[in-house]
Amino acid sequence: MGDFLAAYSIQNWLESCPQGYLEGTLYGHTPGDEEPEFVLENPVILESSLRTTVQLVAGERCALAASSGLINAAPDFPSKRFLATQTLDEARHVEIFTQRLYDLGVKKDALEDTIAEYASPHLIEFAEVLLEKVDKGDFVAGVVGQNIVLEGMAFSVFELLHASVSASNPKFAATLAGTIADERRHVGFGENRIGSLIREFPEKKAAVQGMQREMSHHMLQTFTELFSRSAAAVREGNRLTQEAADAGEDISRADYNGTDLNGMEADAIEGVLANTVIGEFKTRLGRIGLEYQTPS
Repeated sequence: MGDFLAAYSIQNWLESCPQGYLEGTLYGHTPGDEEPEFVLENPVILESSLRTTVQLVAGERCALAASSGLINAAPDFPSKRFLATQTLDEARHVEIFTQRLYDLGVKKDALEDTIAEYASPHLIEFAEVLLEKVDKGDFVAGVVGQNIVLEGMAFSVFELLHASVSASNPKFAATLAGTIADERRHVGFGENRIGSLIREFPEKKAAVQGMQREMSHHMLQTFTELFSRSAAAVREGNRLTQEAADAGEDISRADYNGTDLNGMEADAIEGVLANTVIGEFKTRLGRIGLEYQTPS
């Protein structure tokens, strides 16, 4: 328990996060950085950016509700303390992605209407499956759903987005880099804490795996909906990238797990993301004694 206490203490969180990779940032990025003109002035790319960012806000609102709700259900104080730090992480994520919506031109009094317009119904259902477990005080299912499924999905999504914008949008890339570091810590907690509890309460495996199957279904449906609606923006981004290359600019690889995202169509990117997330799920669930359940 000693390593667990040290790794997930508030002191460790202070040193690594607010006093570490977030020091000197403003909403997760370097002060003064702005959204590039090609995002703000191209209506196709702007709408896609709004839609994508709304999914991030909706997902992080779910994570905030889940992590805060799990604190009282945690069976030990190290877990409670870690979940308290995670709650602040998730609140920060909600804030920084909400701020990005404002930076993209959303008026503050139009925020909730914008989220309602663009949020995927499947992402809302994904959140409802998880929060039902949290509301019931089911710590094992809640942490698997939150720190393995939701955070594992977010980690891969953030990495893909970071790869796609690292050269063209330093502001958003920096914001994503900080959230990736947070999610890595959250997923590690889920693996380290829940493995022992699954061994202690093996009777929970069937229900937890059923929850994972249902959440994975809504996750994959969210990907399909989002990428189908983003197809025009992906093509527009590919066109702009090709124009820059033709003008002699040095185009960096948008590397995501060995795949160059430059020039790919939206459905191909969706396939790469879905396969990555499912592969990560299988690995992480296996580490805690569960088997990945394929959605029907």
